[in-house]
Amino acid sequence: MNKAGSISILHVIFLSMTVIGLKNHVTIIPSLLVHAGRDAWMSVFIAAVTMIPWLFLLVYIHRSSKQVSLTDWLHTKIGNVPTAIFRYVTALFFLLMAVFTMGETLQWIKSTFLPESPLVLMILIYSILCIFLASTNLQTIVMVNVVVLFWVVVLGFFVAITNIQVKDYSLLRPFFEHGFKPIISSTVYPASGFIELLLFLFIQQNVKGRFRWYHYAAMLFILHSLTMGPLVGAITEFGPHEAAKQRFPAYEEWGLVSIGRFIQHLDFLSIYQWLSGAFIRVSFILYIVTDLLQMKGDRIRTWRILGPAFLFLSLSLFLINEHIFLKIKGDYLLIATFFFMLLLTVFLTFMALIKKGAAKEV
Repeated sequence: MNKAGSISILHVIFLSMTVIGLKNHVTIIPSLLVHAGRDAWMSVFIAAVTMIPWLFLLVYIHRSSKQVSLTDWLHTKIGNVPTAIFRYVTALFFLLMAVFTMGETLQWIKSTFLPESPLVLMILIYSILCIFLASTNLQTIVMVNVVVLFWVVVLGFFVAITNIQVKDYSLLRPFFEHGFKPIISSTVYPASGFIELLLFLFIQQNVKGRFRWYHYAAMLFILHSLTMGPLVGAITEFGPHEAAKQRFPAYEEWGLVSIGRFIQHLDFLSIYQWLSGAFIRVSFILYIVTDLLQMKGDRIRTWRILGPAFLFLSLSLFLINEHIFLKIKGDYLLIATFFFMLLLTVFLTFMALIKKGAAKEV
């Protein structure tokens, strides 16, 4: 389905770097360090290798659905009511993913740069910006992403290269410090990011050309690299024990950046990286939610229904104790995301196996 104005597969790859890259680059790192320690990088490698067979399920679903909207495709398979259940359950979970991204981002801002700023005002401003972008169209989201991603990548390489002077790679040894069990059990954290590649099946009707296995493999490799970079950096710069105590290891690495004797304190550049990534991630997920709830193209309904729901859910997170929020995010949401996405993959694969017309319309 090559529609005029549709986005290219290259645009999807760029979206994966921002939408999922933020999660793998920032969110999962603390959980990995706490549960796997200095061997956390092995968990990332094992998770990436393990997810390769799963990529072929995505390709199979993509081909079987003939690149039409997943909800339209499911409607022909299982009818109105089951499809409606799928749409609302999936939309609710995706909304929670966006809300937790918003919550974590604003907690970071408040604890680092703007401790005295009114939290409600920050949530209101950021929510309005994200909902505004989500209520436009996919082409707009893609164009904004291309613009911001360039500088995000530049700054990422800048901090990685500049901090080479303080890295001690001997801190990665000894290997298998606590055996295989923590390494294997921690693979669920990077996998919860990798498995979000499923999100792009929800926009397949807007993509020029078909997804091939090597497209997904390229995205998986990029996400693997985006996870390894700050993770290995945190271990080699702070040591596994100190890094595990930090709430935002990727941000703390910016505190070590210095150029000569006189250029230091460049951690303010991380504001652009994190806010840009969160902006695109939240907006893209909300865009998918508007599509699932059949609000796409209807800005009035988006602002009246989705806007207040997203705003109040975001506000409710800040009524929770900060340590409880971190526990919910690290011990429950990341794991729940992996299993929910895996269940969606199994369900869609099963639907792909059903011949057209085998199920009667409900």
